[in-house]
Amino acid sequence: MRLRPHRRHLVVWSQSDDAYLASRVTRPGRTRRFRRGIRIGMLLTLCSLLPLARAVRARWRPLLAGTVLTVAGLLLRGSSTGSVVLLPGLVLLLSAPLLPGTPEGRSELERELAVYSTPAQRRDLEAILDQYPDSVTSELRDILTRQATTPAGPQIPGCRRP
Repeated sequence: MRLRPHRRHLVVWSQSDDAYLASRVTRPGRTRRFRRGIRIGMLLTLCSLLPLARAVRARWRPLLAGTVLTVAGLLLRGSSTGSVVLLPGLVLLLSAPLLPGTPEGRSELERELAVYSTPAQRRDLEAILDQYPDSVTSELRDILTRQATTPAGPQIPGCRRP
């Protein structure tokens, strides 16, 4: 004769009038609210960090080097090499926001200006740009002239656009 196995996960097939049994089977609502609050808080935190991630993406190399040197300098702060390593790390960390962005921003601008593909759209855009001084719109004009000189179609002979 063997012992009956312990039944840890009971399933209730019908609703019982016993309040004690019903309270043991159902989950308390507080844990759901708590988990939902944690999930929403994490999503809001991630959404607020996206602009910071875009700014760091352009300057990740000096930030990484500065972080490594600063941490190494803090770990070695008792010795004389700690200050020698800490100072360049702090300089890299503080100078990273002052560096210009990468050409990724320019490629995004080129993609946005590529929408103006027909001659009528180009004339409208150039009429808008004529209202501003050349010193302000020179980068946009350079991109537009480069896009106008590059062939838009495929480079295969005999292949035309429909």
